[in-house]
Amino acid sequence: MFSIIIPTFNNINYLKLCIDSIKKNSSFDHEIIFHVNEGIDGSLNFIKENNYKYTFSKQNEGVCVAFNNAAKLASSKYIVLGHDDMYFCPNWDIVFLNEIKKIKVDDFFLSGTMVQPFKSYINLDCGKTYKDFDEKKLLRELPKINFSDFQGTHWQPSLIPLSTWNKADGFSLEFSPGLGSDPDFNMKLWKIGVRLFKGLGKCYVYHFSSISLRKKAWNNGARTFLLKWGITIKFFKKFYLHSDERFLGLLQEPNKSLNYYFSYLKCKINFVYVYFLRKLKFF
Repeated sequence: MFSIIIPTFNNINYLKLCIDSIKKNSSFDHEIIFHVNEGIDGSLNFIKENNYKYTFSKQNEGVCVAFNNAAKLASSKYIVLGHDDMYFCPNWDIVFLNEIKKIKVDDFFLSGTMVQPFKSYINLDCGKTYKDFDEKKLLRELPKINFSDFQGTHWQPSLIPLSTWNKADGFSLEFSPGLGSDPDFNMKLWKIGVRLFKGLGKCYVYHFSSISLRKKAWNNGARTFLLKWGITIKFFKKFYLHSDERFLGLLQEPNKSLNYYFSYLKCKINFVYVYFLRKLKFF
C-alpha cells in the first residue's frame, strides 16, 4: 500500500516498538524502508536479519540524507515519512487512505497528528521513554480524543505521492542534519504549485519527544531558511501555510494586508542583518 520511510540512529529499542506498531496497527500491508545511521547498537543487523529494505551510512548523516536515500527504494505510489521514535496508532493508514480517495489534485501533502507527553497538538502522557510506555492507556484514551483536521502541516508522519516527492527533489541537504528541513520541503512544494497541506486530526502516532534527534548537535535551520528564501519560517507558516488553523480547503496566495507587509519588512531587515553577519564570518 504505502512505502514507509524511517531513518534510524542507534535507537534499536524504539525502532522495534515502531515496527511492532506498524505491523499490529496497520490495516494494510506496507513496505517499510529504513536508512540506518551507524547501526552499531544492533539495529543494522536486526534490519538485515528481517530482510527489510534499507540504505546505510557509517556515520550519522541526519534525516535529510536518510529520507532522500531511502525514498529511492520506494516502490509504492505514496510514501510516508516517519521516525523511529514514533508508535503508529490503530487506523492510521485507513485515515490516510480515506483522505486520499477524496483528493482531486495530483500533488498534495498530508500529515498525521502527534500525541506527545508534553504540551503539543495532543498532550497525553503515556510514557516519556520506551521503558515506561503505557500502550494500554494510549489505546484506551485515543477514542476519547476529538481533534479537528488542521491547515498547513509540515510535520511527520507525512504522506506525499512519490511523484510529488520527486518533483520537489526531496529534502534539501543544506539543512543537514535536519532542523528546518520540514518547512523548507513545504516551501519547495509550494513553489511547484502544491496548495493542499492538510493535517488529519484522526491519524495518530505517539511520539517520544524527538528521541531520534538528541544524539547530535543540530544545525541552525531557521537561519538557513531565512537566507535561502528571504523570509522566516514563522512568516511562511503564518501567511502561506496558515499553520494550525482549522482546515478549510486549498490554500491561496497570501493576502497582502498591512500586517503582511509589516511582517515582510521585518523579515527583510532580519535577512540583511544575518546576511552581513555571515559575510563578516561570524558563523
